[in-house]
Amino acid sequence: MAPKLTLAHSPDPDDAFMFYALSQERIPTDGLRFQQVLADIETLNQRARQSAYDITAISFHAYAYLHPRYALLRCGSSFGDGYGPLIVARKGAGLKASALGRARMAVPGPLTTAALLLQLHSPGVQTLSIPFDQIPAAVAEKRVDAGVLIHEGQLTFAASGLEKVLDLGAWWKQQTGLPVPLGGNAVRRDLSADLVARIATVLRRSIQYALDHRPQALAYALGFGRGLSPELADRFVGMYVNRWTLDAGPDGQRAIQLLLDRAFDAQLIPARVPVELLPP
Repeated sequence: MAPKLTLAHSPDPDDAFMFYALSQERIPTDGLRFQQVLADIETLNQRARQSAYDITAISFHAYAYLHPRYALLRCGSSFGDGYGPLIVARKGAGLKASALGRARMAVPGPLTTAALLLQLHSPGVQTLSIPFDQIPAAVAEKRVDAGVLIHEGQLTFAASGLEKVLDLGAWWKQQTGLPVPLGGNAVRRDLSADLVARIATVLRRSIQYALDHRPQALAYALGFGRGLSPELADRFVGMYVNRWTLDAGPDGQRAIQLLLDRAFDAQLIPARVPVELLPP
């Protein structure tokens, strides 16, 4: 029997939706066996620095540090088309996007793309890393001036008495005309090309199955929604499981490359990183 491949991803509705068919054994896996591991994205970014998993979700920001160990797959990426990580402040605080460089900001981890986008928008901003699901409370309780929200917090922030200051995905598209690249699936570089191709086929098959069986996949994903209503879970999944998820394609690859090029030019990452997507 073939050994199990470790497959790590976030316990969030969009990732759960993508891997519904795989976890529930709805698709053929071509002889491959997977052990799924769930952890928040910053934890996965940090564990990938020790090559902890065969396949893992990572932030595209983290890829700048991980590319000697991991290669990016074409399928499984999260892009926001005119929307993305959301900067919020307490309602009535009057914080302006132009003043973020003077604010104390909560981010969901130093290697998240959300943190990188904030630094590109507001160079020199003071940041504090807080688990993503604790950021709304940190802002509401005045422990920070504002915070960057990822995952379902982008849809539920108003219930915490918060208001939008800036959508970093909208800002990115205004600056570049491209979707904002947030994160993707990566495979260890020491896996054979044949195995990587088989992995990619199975993961793409799982995503396509979920899109083709949306009600069932959404019902499964709702269990990872941390209180999301069915309507909001549907909306959230629709935001981040889209055409770029099946295949990042030329626009997606160009967006990832531009993000990392701008990060290097701003001296936010240590080296210029060429972006390749597998299989070729």
